[in-house]
Amino acid sequence: MSSNYAFESAAKTWEFIKDFKGGTAVFTNPTTPIKCGGAPHKIMYLACDYWRKKGILDQCDVHYVSGASMIFGVPEYAATLKEVIAKNNIHLHFGANVTAINGAAKTIEFETNEVNEKLSEKISSSVAACYGIIENNGTGGIKKVTLNFDLCHFVPPQSAPDFIKESPLRDPNNALGYVAIDKNTMQHTTYANVFALGDCTNAPCSKTGAAIRKQAPVVVSNLLALMAGNEPYAAYDGYSACPIPTQYGKLMLAEFDYSNTPKMTFPIDQAKPNRAMWLLKTKVLPWLYWNKILKGTA
Repeated sequence: MSSNYAFESAAKTWEFIKDFKGGTAVFTNPTTPIKCGGAPHKIMYLACDYWRKKGILDQCDVHYVSGASMIFGVPEYAATLKEVIAKNNIHLHFGANVTAINGAAKTIEFETNEVNEKLSEKISSSVAACYGIIENNGTGGIKKVTLNFDLCHFVPPQSAPDFIKESPLRDPNNALGYVAIDKNTMQHTTYANVFALGDCTNAPCSKTGAAIRKQAPVVVSNLLALMAGNEPYAAYDGYSACPIPTQYGKLMLAEFDYSNTPKMTFPIDQAKPNRAMWLLKTKVLPWLYWNKILKGTA
């Protein structure tokens, strides 16, 4: 069991994938917003690609247990990922809230309103030794599912830091404690002299570095305007980017805005994984990040 979101265990993920010899592999995604929403399934696609090359993918029962209602919110990109999922025979469990993971017992428990059709078939069959399902009476049809695993990559639920969550800056209607802002101007909805950007805000965009890169100039422009006695005028449109490797050597660069409309930068169909986008992610973007973005020059 490992998580790429934990410094202590991230390095173990590759070791577990490399040493895996078949069995049930589970990859989770929580019900909360998270840093880099695509990360939970990126590692799954890379793992499946490695197991295919190793010749054991047909011996791997791969499950994606996600709190989301779909694989990706932008239809153009979702269509590509559905093909990848089918190619790797990944079993999807959407609307699933993971309530417990027991590393020693190698079990994961989650609650769901619906049980995936393939899961239902397996549960009702005589070979369903790795599954268990209990009707949770009085909870509107919610079912508790226990799944045994041989490998598990988990993503913990996330929220704003406590110092924000416990402050007047938080959104009172958001239990996760994010800063309440106007999603376009990035100005606080109560305190006009406060602006916020990045993962701490309640803006309904993906929490990515690409989003912050577009938010920062808006905050600067609007802060300067306010200091000069003017109204904020710059607007952030929800732009975000999510580079999703679908296999080693190929990547789909998903770019989109608040309306889930693709905002492709390059003159190619970025919904189709290709080698050029892989090189952009592995070679160009790291250099750009350390040498330009952190300095505010890109």
